[in-house]
Amino acid sequence: MAVVEDGVNADQYTQDGTVDLKGNPVLRSKRGGWTACSFVVVYEVFERMAYYGISSNLVVYLTKKLHQGTVTSANNVTNWVGTIWITPILGAYIADAHLGRYWTFLIACIIYLSGMSVLTLAVSLPALKPPKCLEANVENCKKASTLQLAVFYGALYTLAIGTGGTKPNISTIGADQFDDFDPKEKAHKLSFFNWWMFSIFFGTLFANTFLVYIQDNVGWTLGYGLPTLGLLISILIFLAGTPFYRHKVPSGSPFTRMAKVIVAAIKKWKVKLPSDPKELYELQLDEYATKGKFRIDSTPSIRFLNKAAVKTASTSPWMLCSVTQVEETKQMMRMIPILIATFVPSTMIAQHNTLFVKQGTTLDRRVGNFKIPPASLAGFITLSMLINVVLYDRFFVKFVRKFTKNPRGISLLQRMGIGMIIHIFIMVIASLIERYRLNVAKEHGVVESGGQVPLTILVLLPQFVLMGAADAFLEVAKIEFFYDQAPESMKSLGTSYSMTTLGMGNFLSSFLLSTVSHITKKHGHKGWILDNLNASHLDYYYAFFAILNVLNFIFFFFMTKMYVYKAEISDSIKVLTEELKETSMYRLPNQEDMSKR
Repeated sequence: MAVVEDGVNADQYTQDGTVDLKGNPVLRSKRGGWTACSFVVVYEVFERMAYYGISSNLVVYLTKKLHQGTVTSANNVTNWVGTIWITPILGAYIADAHLGRYWTFLIACIIYLSGMSVLTLAVSLPALKPPKCLEANVENCKKASTLQLAVFYGALYTLAIGTGGTKPNISTIGADQFDDFDPKEKAHKLSFFNWWMFSIFFGTLFANTFLVYIQDNVGWTLGYGLPTLGLLISILIFLAGTPFYRHKVPSGSPFTRMAKVIVAAIKKWKVKLPSDPKELYELQLDEYATKGKFRIDSTPSIRFLNKAAVKTASTSPWMLCSVTQVEETKQMMRMIPILIATFVPSTMIAQHNTLFVKQGTTLDRRVGNFKIPPASLAGFITLSMLINVVLYDRFFVKFVRKFTKNPRGISLLQRMGIGMIIHIFIMVIASLIERYRLNVAKEHGVVESGGQVPLTILVLLPQFVLMGAADAFLEVAKIEFFYDQAPESMKSLGTSYSMTTLGMGNFLSSFLLSTVSHITKKHGHKGWILDNLNASHLDYYYAFFAILNVLNFIFFFFMTKMYVYKAEISDSIKVLTEELKETSMYRLPNQEDMSKR
């Protein structure tokens, strides 16, 4: 074995290019693993509590305190949430190209905390919100002034900019704590994303129950002040783990690298590709020896881009790219059809913070002497998701991989597909439940008045519980897929793909809600979505979503048939697969394993 220094063997250091903050190689036993991840996971619990403490009940605040109508308030929520999930592209770029994940994350945390603090002031000071209104029709209430809206939305979107730097980097920092070149650590990483989602929804559960109750029954000042305090605590917890983290060195702008490949291929579109891929331009192996850089062999997919690596008279980086650079670009482009296929399911997720909550406000919320806040129903999404993730990781994977010999049980795309099928059932059931609610409203004569429907709010439970089951399959697999399939030098950008889908889903939700509302009001019709939900037809709208999900699944199915998984940069996944073939006793780290670490 090669000796690096002080008698320490080379294989005791990480092999994936991770370093400490000073740029020194790190010992596998001293940094990373579940020890480092514990700080990251606990951070995420508190941060999710902060974020969902704001987003879960935002539509209620916009309606009751800022006096906005159904379509306006729902669209303002989805536009803001869409921005929350789109800005990670910028955060991923800054991390991968310039500052690295750690420093990008910390700077973004300061912006995030600033936005949360101003938002708390906006809901607390009487001068920053319109006077209280008890009218059933919000159209008769005084609207918020331009200044009040500017402060409120300024704080919301400052918060959104901050999350753009935290979201794509925190999960990536967690995944970076496991070395792909070590089979044991590779096995741990396979379970990391399951437990990552577990931590997210644990924080979400607290927000959707306790914080939402505080906002509805105690006050918005405390209801927003607690999430702000939670965010501050989460940042301090993350900082406490600094001595244990492994870090990836920034490798340059991924957008520039990809642009060079595309431009070079276009400029040489008439150039003939050599029959032997070895004749394409590639750097020497020793130039990739620097830790964290890996050479990738040429593949036949998206052959046109291979022209960028054809040797010509010019050696300009905008005319000649290495095979590895070309393959990195291909890997990011191959994921785009899958990315597009996740937009529609993300649109469905947007409903539980908007229309699902608005439905809850029309129903009887009493359970004994307790009144359930409508937004608290999202807590059942959390509970369902937590239960399904545990069942999936500890039972389903163990059972299925006996037959598939796949360390993950089933492929990531198969897991995403199951989640998409569940989304179809969610919208069918939501449509049937809404039709039942409307019939009850008609029977009791509360259609025109918009009064409370004498039906328990718990009738909405099936669509919330199934949403949690869908998340356990689709959302967990989506995060892991885009991280796993991204090139090593573009992991933050790959992670931002999974967030971009949520952003586009929310923007698509705003577009569909506005468009359907407008079209269905033509020719003298009342329309499907009105401020008075008892006179609306959300059952038609949800049925439309069910059809959209079916069409989207067909598109996803054909895209998965054409998708080619990237080659592993190490043989650790092969080692895991061979072990599974040799023995059925092999198991991935479960909750008990994690508690021992």
